[in-house]
Amino acid sequence: MTTAHPNRFRPRLLWVLALSAALTGCATMQSHDKVATDMQTAGRTGGIPAALASLESTAKSEEEKTALLYNMERGELLRMDRRYADSTHAFLLADIKVKEWEETAKTNPSKLMGTVGAAIISERLKVYEGQDYEKVWLTTRLALNRMAASDFENARVDIKRTHEREAIIAEFRAKETLAAEEEAKAKGATSGGKELNGYPVETLNDPEVLALKNGYSNALSHYLAGFLYEMLNEPGLAAPGYRKAIELKPNTPVLEEGLRGLDQRTGFTWKRRQRMTDVLFIVEAGDAPARKPKAFTLPVPTGRGMVTASISYPVIEPSTDPLLTTLSAAGTEFKLEKVVDVNVMARRALKDEMPGMVLRGFTRAVAKGVLQNELQKRGGLIGGIIGAAASVATEQADDRMWRMLPGRVYVARGYLPPGEHVVSINGRQLPVPVKVDGQYALVPLRMYENSVLTGDVVMLGQLPTVAAAEPPAPPAAAAAPATTTRTTRNTRAVPSTAVKPAVAKPAADAKK
Repeated sequence: MTTAHPNRFRPRLLWVLALSAALTGCATMQSHDKVATDMQTAGRTGGIPAALASLESTAKSEEEKTALLYNMERGELLRMDRRYADSTHAFLLADIKVKEWEETAKTNPSKLMGTVGAAIISERLKVYEGQDYEKVWLTTRLALNRMAASDFENARVDIKRTHEREAIIAEFRAKETLAAEEEAKAKGATSGGKELNGYPVETLNDPEVLALKNGYSNALSHYLAGFLYEMLNEPGLAAPGYRKAIELKPNTPVLEEGLRGLDQRTGFTWKRRQRMTDVLFIVEAGDAPARKPKAFTLPVPTGRGMVTASISYPVIEPSTDPLLTTLSAAGTEFKLEKVVDVNVMARRALKDEMPGMVLRGFTRAVAKGVLQNELQKRGGLIGGIIGAAASVATEQADDRMWRMLPGRVYVARGYLPPGEHVVSINGRQLPVPVKVDGQYALVPLRMYENSVLTGDVVMLGQLPTVAAAEPPAPPAAAAAPATTTRTTRNTRAVPSTAVKPAVAKPAADAKK
């Protein structure tokens, strides 16, 4: 009896220890949804500094402080606080990780196509590579930071890298989809979310999601490229940026006018006669969406009959944020055009991910079913209970996303007389005026909680000191709220342009 007892229970003990180790490992996989929720709650009560402190408290080790998602979140908070140098440093740390991903995607793509841990235990064991649209946003954010610091040459580099990054993503995702489909067929797994009873497929298949060209390109990045090249008097490079923005967001007047009016705005006669500042407002509102886990159980056949295994997939609910429609300045109203909806992009990215997720979920369910069956065989009822509990505890949907991004981005563009202007959005007058000057101005605005954050206004070029008596009739200004303004001036004499949005007419005093 004394020798049989330990032999009889040793297998059960080993399985329990193995499961305990797995559970302990999964317990250390921090939920980013919780991190982001705590960060945003702190921001609501104590402002951006409190949000930063909350985020920074979660990173203890050097590895955590150089992690991709941590630095994307931190860089965005620093940018909102107008600490552009610190923000750029954080974004560059994040960009190192994305560059590593890019290099692997080009040289060894199979290495990125899922991991053993994600397939067997939990999706959160995968190294976070960033959502594809986040990778593109990263270089766009870097370009905006450089422009705020009047570093236009490096902004050009970031814009160029945005286009190169999109090409790498497109090639890799095509390979990944093909590999996922082939493996799914071999394993007998489903290839989409529609077969999962209870999954809200309509969130992935609504018209806005299906209308997106892909899950990573956005019209703002390409329109910004066109505007930057136009500011730098490079219309030949500006045109492709405007053209791509129109392809991504067709039937958007402000984007169409960017291309249609380019030749006129960059003409010598126009620049010599320009009397008003060509202003681009970029208005960001709302919050990026959250991924919430939804649990399912699958029946798994084993040698001892059917067992159930738990799997979990993320769900993104559609945004209910109110739309912005109009902006007024200098007595003129302009239509705000929505050019990016991050919620829709996030759902499109999730839709594209679902084939691989379903395949890995199926693989996990089978592996956990076999483990549960083995535990039940060796440990009886207790072993079966432990196996079922472990299956549930280790199945955690990946909720990692760049949560400090805005939910929606609007643009408006037109002409304003140099000077300070009171801006109103949807009839709400902002307490602090926005100052513009020069041939070009870019005004970044972020509606955050109950306030409006105004970034440094980017200004470039000088208006002619003496204007012709009859200048071309400029259209009006466009875009968003501002509570605080700080300007970054660059008076390099670069010829300017002007847009003629058909959606607005200049105020009477603007013609004088």
